Amino acid sequence: MAQKRLGKQTIKLINPPSMIATAAVVGPKEGEGPLSKYFDMIQKDDYFGQESWEKAESKFLEEAVKRAINKSGINTTSIDYMLAGDLLNQIISSSFAARTLQIPFLGLYGACSTMAESLSIGSMIIDGGYADHVICATSSHFSSAERQYRFPLEQGVQRPPFAQWTVTGSGATILAAKGNGPYITCITTGKVIDFGIKDANNMGAAMAPAAVDTLVAHFKDTGRTPKYYDLIVTGDLATVGRNITLELMQKEGLNLKYNYNDCGCMIYDNEKQDTHSGGSGCGCSASVLNGYLYDMLLHGEIKKLLFVATGALLSPISSWQGESIPCIAHAVAIETILSEVK
Repeated sequence: MAQKRLGKQTIKLINPPSMIATAAVVGPKEGEGPLSKYFDMIQKDDYFGQESWEKAESKFLEEAVKRAINKSGINTTSIDYMLAGDLLNQIISSSFAARTLQIPFLGLYGACSTMAESLSIGSMIIDGGYADHVICATSSHFSSAERQYRFPLEQGVQRPPFAQWTVTGSGATILAAKGNGPYITCITTGKVIDFGIKDANNMGAAMAPAAVDTLVAHFKDTGRTPKYYDLIVTGDLATVGRNITLELMQKEGLNLKYNYNDCGCMIYDNEKQDTHSGGSGCGCSASVLNGYLYDMLLHGEIKKLLFVATGALLSPISSWQGESIPCIAHAVAIETILSEVK
């Protein structure tokens, strides 16, 4: 019998891994936003000195991983696994970065939920006794994502008001079997949810039902209520998806009004930066978690965080074939004091 399971979708880690170091590396637009002081590096050039946006995205991820390792005080050779993924075809940003870093690599694809997915699997690997140190990372780039999923930038297509701005950046977390926290204590793995939305610009509306499904499952499995957490943060639903999530959760009898926010709403100043609904992309929740939220945890501003990264599992081919957008969300409970974990 699986002794660590709580209900259908949640596990409680017996030996919670510690987040011993993080890093967030972002582009110029993100550096102009309200969270700029929490990023380890703000690159002034979207190309990061590379020949293409795709190569630049891989460089963002590589740099975030290197900076997290440097901050941790351990050697690269001490990292047992690197778990990473991104939005580009066959996760080339992550794979090409792993080629340079030479860390045993497991490539993941959860679209914009990849940060939570990598933390989930990395935590299970450590809790199972298979590793002492795991690095979890992901990345995205506005320009590479736009021309893969929507339109070439040169075309100058007008974006609708509910569209989101893909974050240019990367985030990385080093998990360790031993450390002083924050600790990953519970994981709720999401199911693929599809409400029939086909518009690749309307990511918030497409992903919100998946976030709600995972949140409801988490609270049901753990017996916790939203009040248990100081802060509940979804990945990149932005203003449209955040409002839908609040409404749907209220219908489920769960009030998130007082302690809920979304990384897509936090990373930009929508009005000043003209980002429409807000941020999106793998790098959105990754950079906010590994920059701003991790800082809050370290300084005691919050002690219990529920991080719920969301992902739209579409591809250009599925969109061309008229498919709707299946979505997923994974929840990771992060807590600073193990004695308080229930």
